[in-house]
Amino acid sequence: MAITFKVVAILFVMIPAYYLMRRVSWWLKQTRFLLYKRKLTQGDIIFLEKYFPFYGRLNPIHKKEFLSKLELILSSKKFVARGGLNEVTNEMEVLISATITMVTFGWKRLRLAHFHTILVYPNTYFSNSNKTYHRGEVNPRFGLIVVSWRCFVEGFLDEKDGVNLGIHEIAHALKLAHLIDSDGEKEFETQAWKAYKKLVPTELENVKSGVNPLFRNAATLNEHEFFAVALENFFERPWEFFNTRPELYQSLVRLLKQDPRVWAKTNE
Repeated sequence: MAITFKVVAILFVMIPAYYLMRRVSWWLKQTRFLLYKRKLTQGDIIFLEKYFPFYGRLNPIHKKEFLSKLELILSSKKFVARGGLNEVTNEMEVLISATITMVTFGWKRLRLAHFHTILVYPNTYFSNSNKTYHRGEVNPRFGLIVVSWRCFVEGFLDEKDGVNLGIHEIAHALKLAHLIDSDGEKEFETQAWKAYKKLVPTELENVKSGVNPLFRNAATLNEHEFFAVALENFFERPWEFFNTRPELYQSLVRLLKQDPRVWAKTNE
């Protein structure tokens, strides 16, 4: 019995210490990224204005906020070329990081810390895990976001089709990050997440039955794919999404803490 009490006493001390150390480690990383932030050049900003529509539509105040967060994300991610790609260029890093910034723009400091490395392939790539070719994926075990650069670029060629690989994979990363407690970050608010989750079963059936023709069939595979497809439409076709499925759209507004309709030029 004495041994049991001793073990309990040790655990009573160790468990809070573990969580304290984890929080301290997270804050140290935050401080490092803030102190040694990668600075965007004027050329980077001109590039964003030309090739990243979401940024171009922001007002001056929000553009400043976007650039500040983009610098933080650029500073905290490692980019690795794979599959014969010679290098991940500065423009590639900026566009991929801008997509992360856009999806998480509702949070001031959220940077998807758990996903520290981004692998970039030139085209679709073969995955040994399931023996199929992939356009992109997210690996929470190793903290990886993986994209095919060709497929990533294709997602931005038509910003009204609701198909965007970058948004799709970042959506997966965001949803998984919500389930990971060790990254020191706070993603979805509890009530907002519950409200969204309550709608998912019915909305999944609406896509399957054709009641919601806006979402492509990939959304019917499971709730993870549904969320990713929903975010593609949320950012690329906000007014059409709102007019078609207003309750679902508003649940995502609360969940992501932003409303892309504010930046959209028309309500078509």
